[in-house]
Amino acid sequence: MKIRFSVSQLFVAMLVVSLIVMATREVLDADFWWHLRTGQWIIENHSIPHSDPFSYTLGGKAWTAHEWLAEILFYGIYRLGNLSLLALFFAGVIAASYLLVYFRSPGQPYIAGFATLLGAIASAPLWGVRPQMLTLLLFSLYIFLLERYFSTEKLRYILPLPVLMIVWVNLHAGYILGLVAMGIFIAAKWLESILPDAWSPDGGRKPARGSTLPVLGILAASILAVIINPNGVRMFTYPFETLSSKAMMALIVEWFPPDFHAREWLPLAILILLLLASGLLSRRRSSITEVALTAITAYAALRSMRNVPLFTVVAIAVLSRHLDGIFTINVNEAEPSRRMTVINLFILTAVVITGLTRMASVLHDQKMAERDYFPAAAVEWIKENKPPGNIFNTYGWGGYLIWQLYPDYKVYIDGRADMYGDAFMQDFLAIYNAQPGWKDKLQKSGVNLALVEAGSPIAVALAQDGGWKVAMRDNLSVLFSREK
Repeated sequence: MKIRFSVSQLFVAMLVVSLIVMATREVLDADFWWHLRTGQWIIENHSIPHSDPFSYTLGGKAWTAHEWLAEILFYGIYRLGNLSLLALFFAGVIAASYLLVYFRSPGQPYIAGFATLLGAIASAPLWGVRPQMLTLLLFSLYIFLLERYFSTEKLRYILPLPVLMIVWVNLHAGYILGLVAMGIFIAAKWLESILPDAWSPDGGRKPARGSTLPVLGILAASILAVIINPNGVRMFTYPFETLSSKAMMALIVEWFPPDFHAREWLPLAILILLLLASGLLSRRRSSITEVALTAITAYAALRSMRNVPLFTVVAIAVLSRHLDGIFTINVNEAEPSRRMTVINLFILTAVVITGLTRMASVLHDQKMAERDYFPAAAVEWIKENKPPGNIFNTYGWGGYLIWQLYPDYKVYIDGRADMYGDAFMQDFLAIYNAQPGWKDKLQKSGVNLALVEAGSPIAVALAQDGGWKVAMRDNLSVLFSREK
């Protein structure tokens, strides 16, 4: 049997490797740790929590554990292969999300590959081992299946959507994006079907009248599928409650707009500018569906950086279409010779080995990176010395403390901002920033220990207060204990 491996096949293989290597990173998301502990709690208790087990400040308060299935997945994979396997699994999830986009994109392999890589780099600052990446994959899959249905009118592409919705609503509250995507496709494709042919996109087919009716039925079934979760109809309102939280929008960095002064967001700026320029220069027109999806996700991304990956999933295919309408790249390659096959396979082998080396280095550096981001040394000191009392902690460290110290210690606050609520978050900030009354607030909560960043406002205030002493300090954190 003759084996032939062409340049275009090499290009696609290198794209796959690049995506996986880019997506392999240390586990540093602040919320990951309480997700991991929640997964363990669910498995050990054979139930899903409906009240808070992890904090002493709001212990027992109603809590919507909407990511319970993702948390079981986290802990199950962790038990099989620790953090390294989790990092590799989510690298695969992220790579699959963008490969689905690549297969939707015109101009394969080169133009589509370029656009896919640019979009992936633009969204990379938001990647990590986090439930949002499961939403990214499912959103990408929904767009893929909906486009396939409207291009072929074959029901097999949309029939799985309600079942996927059952999985999605139990993984992450981002399930609402699937319903929104279906709604956009229904409205936009209906418009395309009734408008004159002049409105049809170049290179595309006009949807048949009535083609939206099956999707409307699938949307209705998907809405009913949302109810199949441990929180029932509560999940219909939960995503909107999160979006309306002023404290979350004002205090959590990933809810901020992208800062285009920062170098990490330069690829996103390039993607947006290329999208606009190619749209003006291309011979091809975008469909109403593409315009609607792009406009809505672009607005969401510019309003909050956490939505940037969703925008790229839409923008990559649109950019590919426009670039393919500007440039002509001949991909009709002759069958590669045996010599060229050997050279291409050699190049791919070298790329794979280089990628594996980098991935191994990243996974090996987990402990070191962990100590740079989280108070690992202070946690070790607490485990060894077991000082009594409640701990006041930095917001971003709460999840790490839950994983490392629960049930011996519970936290003051952690990343479940939706449960703590705006009033509690503002109260926490008043203490953290050492605003007037901070002593009384700590006293009221029965706080005897404080684990905060060295140099933070509350650390400076505690160091100057005669009622507290430094129990442990390193370059990252300082642990204070109340004088008896």
